[in-house]
Amino acid sequence: MNIKRMSGSALVVTALAMLLAGCGGNPAPAPPMPTASPVANLVPTTPATAPTVAVAQVSPAVTSTTSSAATLTPAAPATPTNPNAPSMQPGDTPLPTEQPVAAEQSPAGDIPDTQAYVTYTNALGGYSLAVPEGWARTERGADVSFSSKLDGVSVSITDTAATPTAASADSIVALLKQRGRAVEVGKVSDVQLPGGPAVLITYTSNSDPNPVTNKQVRLENNAYLFWEAGKLATLTLYAPLGADNVDQWKYMAESFRWAVK
Repeated sequence: MNIKRMSGSALVVTALAMLLAGCGGNPAPAPPMPTASPVANLVPTTPATAPTVAVAQVSPAVTSTTSSAATLTPAAPATPTNPNAPSMQPGDTPLPTEQPVAAEQSPAGDIPDTQAYVTYTNALGGYSLAVPEGWARTERGADVSFSSKLDGVSVSITDTAATPTAASADSIVALLKQRGRAVEVGKVSDVQLPGGPAVLITYTSNSDPNPVTNKQVRLENNAYLFWEAGKLATLTLYAPLGADNVDQWKYMAESFRWAVK
């Protein structure tokens, strides 16, 4: 019995000795822990490029706005459809030479004494005037024309450095003859109107041929030249030669005003 007990004790002692021998040496270094990636590296790169994409999407809108603003300014005044109220533009192609047609014996074209008028304002041209109510209107930027059968009124705007006078209107008269049909100038004079000083040019001309009958009518024209701050407004009133529109034309000419600055 004693031998067995000692043998068991010996086994225990031997096991303890072996365990101590194993722990007594220098332990092997533990493998290094993997280094954690910096937090910044965990952030995806996609959000960083998002602002660039947003800016690219905004750029077309800015370009479009600039383009539309540029188109608000007309390149040049358009030529009126009425050949008897030609634009005062040097270099225009002259019309073929033609002979004046005979005046009508009993011309139509009197504006009724009961005619109502409305005030027309052109913001681009910077002017206003009274025109017969109900007449057909054609606008081309700063230019405008109103017509009823063979009667009409038009305004064209051009850039002119100097104030025109009757003495200096030779070039304008030459352009009238160049751009009109069989123009014959009557009188050029300086006049004073409520809207300011002006030059009045009276002349006769042929109308455009009727598209169906090819007939032309001899017209009477009054052209008033108003100048303001480098802009020349040519107000032209026309009707068949012999029509009685003295009072009506006087009323419209005296209604012309430059816009208040």
